[in-house]
This record gives sequence, structure tokens and C-alpha cells, in this order.
Amino acid sequence: MSARLNSAQPYVLGLFRIVVGLLFAVHGAASLFGVLGGAAGTQGGAIPTGTWPGWYAAVIQLVAGGLVLLGLGTRGAALIASGSMAYAYFDVHQQAALWPIQNGGEPSVMFCWAFFLLVFTGSGAFGLDRLVARRPAADGRAATEHTPMAA
Repeated sequence: MSARLNSAQPYVLGLFRIVVGLLFAVHGAASLFGVLGGAAGTQGGAIPTGTWPGWYAAVIQLVAGGLVLLGLGTRGAALIASGSMAYAYFDVHQQAALWPIQNGGEPSVMFCWAFFLLVFTGSGAFGLDRLVARRPAADGRAATEHTPMAA
């Protein structure tokens, strides 16, 4: 059973990355452009351009979420996304109460840890990172492929 699950790991990790990246990018698009219900607290509108920290967070969400979704620069984008969600939790949510269930910070915590996981696992299957890694180097040798490690 473990061998079967381990063989599916890169594919499930790739699907996880796609879903998390899509949700994050859509959240950023809603905040920046007022689509899909808009930003929270704006009655369906967008966050005013340049507003700290909301507008900058939305840009990070859209760009980093899109990169994670595509599996392009996954580890770096996930690190930035994870850090932005840690900042959101500790700076915005934790002022209201200690626990995420009390302060509305559950999405921030979940995104923070999901992206933190992707920093260490990489993009898994279906990512553009894998295509870039397979391109031959300038000297004609194939670049080394990085595959996710099973536990």
C-alpha cells in the first residue's frame, strides 16, 4: 500500500500545488480587480491602489499564486507567499485574539503552512519547473532533474 501511495506522491503534490495556487491567485484577483465578490470589507469592490498592506498583499497573492499554480519558480514564490500570510496573521489577525478560530485568521494560517510545505517539496508533477529543469544546458549536457523525495 505504501509503495502505491509513494508512487502517486508527485502527482498528488502537483494537484495540491495547482489548487492552492489557484485559490491564492483568485483571492488576489478579487482584491485587486473587484471580481468574484471583490475584496472583503469593500462591498464587492477592489482595494484602493497602493493601500498598505492590503493592496501589496493582493499583488503578492496574484503573482505568487499564479507562479505556484503554473509550477514556475515554485519554491521562491511559495516562500514569499508563506511569509506574506505569516505577516497577515501576526500583524492583522492576532491583534483581535490569540487563536485563529477566534480572530478569523484560519485562511492565513492554512495558506502559510501550505506554501511553507511547497517550499520544501517543490512543484511535484505537472509543473513548468520540471520542463525548465529538463532543458539542455548551454554546453549541451542535460540539466539534472529534481524529483520529490518520498518519506
